[in-house]
This record gives sequence, structure tokens and C-alpha cells, in this order.
Amino acid sequence: MRMNWVRYAGQEDILHRTKLDSGDYDAVVGEILRQVRERGDEAVAEYTERFDHAVLTKTRVSQEEIDEAVDSVGEGFMNILKRAKERITAYHEMQKRQSMICQEQDGSMTGLLFRPLQRVGVYVPGGKALYPSSVLMNVLPAKVAGVPEVVMVSPPGPEGKLDPRILAAAAVCGVDRIYKMGGAQAVAALSYGTESVPRVDKIVGPGNIFVATAKKLVYGEVNVDSIAGPSEILVLADETANPVYVAADLLSQAEHDELAGSVLITTSQTLAERVAEEIEKQTARAPRREIIEAALATRGMLIVVSTLEEGIRLANEYAPEHMEICTAEPMSIVPRIHNAGAIFVGSYSPEPMGDYMAGPNHVLPTGGTARFFSPLNVDDFIKKTSLLYMTRESVASLGEDVIAFAESEGLYAHANAIRLRLEKEKR
Repeated sequence: MRMNWVRYAGQEDILHRTKLDSGDYDAVVGEILRQVRERGDEAVAEYTERFDHAVLTKTRVSQEEIDEAVDSVGEGFMNILKRAKERITAYHEMQKRQSMICQEQDGSMTGLLFRPLQRVGVYVPGGKALYPSSVLMNVLPAKVAGVPEVVMVSPPGPEGKLDPRILAAAAVCGVDRIYKMGGAQAVAALSYGTESVPRVDKIVGPGNIFVATAKKLVYGEVNVDSIAGPSEILVLADETANPVYVAADLLSQAEHDELAGSVLITTSQTLAERVAEEIEKQTARAPRREIIEAALATRGMLIVVSTLEEGIRLANEYAPEHMEICTAEPMSIVPRIHNAGAIFVGSYSPEPMGDYMAGPNHVLPTGGTARFFSPLNVDDFIKKTSLLYMTRESVASLGEDVIAFAESEGLYAHANAIRLRLEKEKR
């Protein structure tokens, strides 16, 4: 299998990502958004037939369909979903914060109020893989935050149905409305509202390039979580790492799609060679072999460095979505990792544990945006409002400074609003 091998010498720009330019899609997606905004459900139905090959008279999923889905997936899968829900919910409960009020000696008060968004849209992709786990990861933080209404959209199959596993996950999470629609037309429906789909305050959830472009274009009309790119993993390892585990974890991301990134940085040439051998063996029997081989050929890399310090520096530059630390003392490295969406510590913390059951959110910043973005969390479904209460005493104490400040900016009406109060108090 062809992968990129590098014996790092400290100069090469070896981890440069090729950015996918969404500009080529802007015009197409922009027209879809315009049509849905102007024609509502009629346009959504036309695009659903055109792109998903499904002819629908009703897009909203009925309770009967949800009940049938729950019955069809079986008790075993429902119990898995419920256990995952418990762990994910407990993790996100820790993130909740209370509004804050600070009272000064003069009686004035300042504060920060935390309020949940009123309606959130969750996009759940279809296509190459089904992700009931994405339902849990996107919906549960919103529920923990106290969002009153969660609206979910997902593209239907040609028969006009959603996969029962998706519907079962939605039932476990308590999704309030579910619609059979996907692509840019679903993002448009959530953003602008239609005759049947209510307008939301924020859209979260991953999707293909059309979904990502639509989210970019509607940002400002509504809020969005992020513009997600291909999945990626970086493993930092030394000679103590298990090559079988490392290879398996690299492949766990490569199977997502042909643009997924899988990177090993190691101080051990021997480990790198053994991982390469294991990748060959495991890929040969992988059900998604073609996708894995394409991903590894384009964005797979085995990098040998001289020291762990060099590896840590490279990892921080790459700012991976997922980072595994498989070294003799992994916890000692954690404080030195500044840029990563999620860190998995030790040989028994494989990335797939975080995808499904561990508790932390698997919606993570991609493409190097871990330098400034965070995992999806409760705060993503909260808006903050500042609070101010001033007394006569506080205006008297600060008023002259405010007047001077305002006049220095040429805002004399601002200054006058304070001056009138000060003059009244003097009288």
C-alpha cells in the first residue's frame, strides 16, 4: 500500500493540508437556498426527488414511523443507545453553568445571564455511512442546555424512509420533530422556515460539501456550529506502542472517506515499519478497503522524528481532530498538547471509544481549526446576555468619566444622556 514515509529533518512542510475550495459550489448551493426561501416546501420536494430520488407527499416523520423503527432495531440496540445516552448526558451535565450576578457597594449590579437557544436544527447525514451516534452527540448537549425544541433533518432513501437506527437514536434522545430531507435544501428549510418546517436559531451536524457550503452561506441568518472537513487522526507514539493497535486506530479514521487523514508520528523507525505491515494486513480484510486505500494514499503519513519534543511540536502544528498518545508516559505529554480537538491517552483509549460510548462529544474541529475551535458542547446551545443595573450613586461616581470618554469619540448624544442625569441630581 502506498503511504507517505518521511524521516523528518525539521524543515519540511510535511503536514500541509490541501483545502477543498467550496467556491465552486457557492453558485449552485446559493440557487438552492434562494429557491427554498422563495418557494418553501415545493422547492424542498423538488430537490429531494432530484438528489435523493425520493417522491414524498409528507416530509415530517410520523410517530408511527418512529415506533416501527424502535421495534425493528431490537431491544439490544436500543439498550446500547440508552447506555450511550447516559454517559454522554452525564459528561455534558458537568458543563452547565449558572447565571452570574455581582453587586457593588453602591448598589449597582452587573451580570451575565445564560439562556438556551429556543429552537435548534440537527443535520444527520446519510450516504456512505449511517451515523446514529451523530444523533446522540448533536442532540444531547442541546437537551442538557435546555433547548425547548430540537428539529432533526436527514436525507431519505429512494423508498422515502429514514434508516430505523437513525430514528431509534432520535427517539432515545427525545427529538421533537424529524424531517426527511437532506442536502442544501434541508439547511435552507431550517434557516428560513417553510410551510411545514419551523425556522431554527442554530444548525449543527456534519454533512457533505453541499451541506457545508450551505451552512457557510446561511451563517448570519442563523448560527452554525462549524464548517466540518474530512475526519482525521494523529497518533504520537514511541517504541512502547503496540503496532497492531496503532494500525487499527489509523484505519478507523481512514474508512470514513477518501479524504480522511491518518498520521503516525513516532520516534521509532521499527514501530513505523511494523505499523506499516499491520496496515497492509488489516486493510486486506477490511470491508471498506477501497475507501481506506484511497484515504491512506492521499492523506496517510508515517513520520519518524528524532525526539518526542519534535513530535509534540509537529502535532501542535497539525492541530488534529483526534490525537492519540501512545507512549511510555502519555499523561506527561497531555499538558504540552495545545491544539487538538480531542486527546486519547494511552493504548486503551482508542478513538472509536470517543465516537460512541465514552461520553465526550465526537463533533470536533477539523482541518487544523483545533487551533481556535472547540468540541461541540453545552455552551454551543446557550446564548449569553449581559445585565446592568446602575444606581444614582454609581452614575454620579462614573458619569464624568463616561462623558469625557464619549466626547473623545465624538459621540455627544452619548455624553448628553449622562450629563442630563448628573445635572438633575445636582438640582
